Amino acid sequence: MRPDSMVDFDVFACVDWSGAAVARPPGLAVAWCEPGRRAPVLLRPDKGWSRIGVLDWLQRHAAGGTRMLVGLDLSPALPFADAGAYFPGQEESPADAPALWAMIDRLCAHEPHLAASSFPLRDRLRDHFRNRDQTGSAFGGGAGRFRMVEHRQRLAGVSPVSCFNLVGAAQVGKSSLTGMRMLHRLERAIPVWPFDPVPAKGPLVVEIYTSIAARAGGMRKGLSKVRDPQTLDAVLSALDSDPHRPLDKYDDHSTDAILTAAWLRKVAHDPALWRPAGLTDEIARTEGWTFGAR
Repeated sequence: MRPDSMVDFDVFACVDWSGAAVARPPGLAVAWCEPGRRAPVLLRPDKGWSRIGVLDWLQRHAAGGTRMLVGLDLSPALPFADAGAYFPGQEESPADAPALWAMIDRLCAHEPHLAASSFPLRDRLRDHFRNRDQTGSAFGGGAGRFRMVEHRQRLAGVSPVSCFNLVGAAQVGKSSLTGMRMLHRLERAIPVWPFDPVPAKGPLVVEIYTSIAARAGGMRKGLSKVRDPQTLDAVLSALDSDPHRPLDKYDDHSTDAILTAAWLRKVAHDPALWRPAGLTDEIARTEGWTFGAR
C-alpha cells in the first residue's frame, strides 16, 4: 500500500469534482502540469466537462500508460472504522470500498450522468444520511460520522464535512457518491491509493482536499478560496510555481484545480506523505486516506 522509496510522476493533475445532477456540472474543473515550475493549466473541452467525460479522460491515460498522479476532490468511501461497517446492522453493508462503489453504481444505474441522487433515499439507507427533509436516526448526531482521516484533519484545524451529510453549501456527500460510481467504472484500470498499491508505471488516483493545498500555499484558515489573479500567483509562488496563464473567470473550482495540481507536484516526492500515521491496512481497505493528511 505504501511505497518504500521516492515516487516519480511525469504529470500532475487535479480534478475539482461536482455532484450536481446535470450533464455538465459547472463546478467540474481539471488542471494539470508537468515537472518543473511552469504553472498548471486548465483543460477545457469545448462543451465543458461532464463526469463521463472525466471518466473517459482517465481511461485514455490509463490505456496510454501516462505516469500521472491525479488528485480527486472527493471522498472515495464512507466512514467505516467508527462502527465496523458503512451501514451498521444491515446484512448487505459492503465489506470494503470497491464493494461499496459497486453497490452505489448498481443501485443508481438508472440515473444518467453518474448521478447518485436516489442512493441515500432508499428505505434501508436513508436512516444513515442527513437529507433535506430529515436527519436519519443512524446519522450519528451532531456533525455526523467521520472517517479516521477526517478526525485527524479536524485536529489539524481543517474542517471536513461528513459524507453522510447531504445538506448545506459545504456538504460533500453528493459529489462523493457520484465519484464512487466513477471509481467503480474505472474497473481498477487506474489504481486508487491507498486501496491499491502504488504502481511502478501508469497513472494513480489519490483523494485530495483542496484546503490542504491552499494552506500549504499560504492561505489562512477559513480563507482557503482564491478568487483573483494576484492571490493565485502568490499561492503558486509559495508552491514553487511560475505565475499562471490569465483566466476568463476566477471561480473557486478553476483556482482550486490549478493550485492543487501545483501542490501535488511540490509534495508528491515526499515519502512521508505516502506513509501517514494512522493509515492501517484496515483503513486502507475500507475508508481510504486523504493525500497530504498526516
